[in-house]
Amino acid sequence: MIIKSKPVSPFIFKLGTAIIGLVFKRKCKNLVIEPFEIKPDHSYILMCNHFSFWDGFWAGYLCRKIFFKKDGMQRLYIMSVKKQMEKNKILQYMGSFSVEPGKRSITESFDYIAEILSQPGNLLLFYPQGNLESAFIRHIKFDEGLYEIVTRITGNCQLVWSSNLVEFYESFKPSIYSQMLDCGTNHNFDFDALKQKVNAFHLDSIKKLVRYTEEPKDGMSL
Repeated sequence: MIIKSKPVSPFIFKLGTAIIGLVFKRKCKNLVIEPFEIKPDHSYILMCNHFSFWDGFWAGYLCRKIFFKKDGMQRLYIMSVKKQMEKNKILQYMGSFSVEPGKRSITESFDYIAEILSQPGNLLLFYPQGNLESAFIRHIKFDEGLYEIVTRITGNCQLVWSSNLVEFYESFKPSIYSQMLDCGTNHNFDFDALKQKVNAFHLDSIKKLVRYTEEPKDGMSL
């Protein structure tokens, strides 16, 4: 049996992410988010690369800056491993619901979030990789969970990818860069095409950020 989410109210979300934003502005040199327009009166799946402890906080800030609007996002949902939720009860009250990979209850989790995403104003924060990897990894591996969720949604849901990257360059403070990609909706969803599109976009995002010469096509030379 899954642990269902008890997401915070829009007021608490706005207050909490405002505080998170102040922390980022104080600790970072630059916060750069590429302009992006969401589709009104939809639900949303925000997919991000997963590379640090701070990912969830930054995603919350992105949600407030980009998605949290009158005709946009109102409540945030997060898929979390059941063992983590049993150890940290507070996760349930921050929008998390449980999933158990490899167990029969995973179908219940997919049905649960698909029903939520069939209603406008709800957003699922989703990390396709599942595990922490370098921000500069050249290939994002998607598990089948995204396919299982999207194909169950009956309403209107927009899928968005964000390549989140961090660099220091000459500063003691990091700069955070988010480049966002509209991946269409559940109605024109093509899983293989989405994976190719996201990976090409992520690699291009890395190339835009790196200042130095391109790697030789025949491999790196010492």
